[in-house]
Amino acid sequence: MDGSTHDAATQYLTVSEVAGSLRVSNMTVHRLISAGDLPAVRVGRSVRLLAHDVDEYLSGRLIKAG
Repeated sequence: MDGSTHDAATQYLTVSEVAGSLRVSNMTVHRLISAGDLPAVRVGRSVRLLAHDVDEYLSGRLIKAG
């Protein structure tokens, strides 16, 4: 998939859902979005994030134990 089309299994999450699952504040998620680290879509006055994008963001930040 090239990112421009989404299938029926595409899951959009709210900022609160992402913050809760990562155990960070809503402001932290908004900062990641503003910094361009986490892609998001504005729907009216709300912001939604693709679950896949959140997973990719986390995968890119794995830390290997020393």
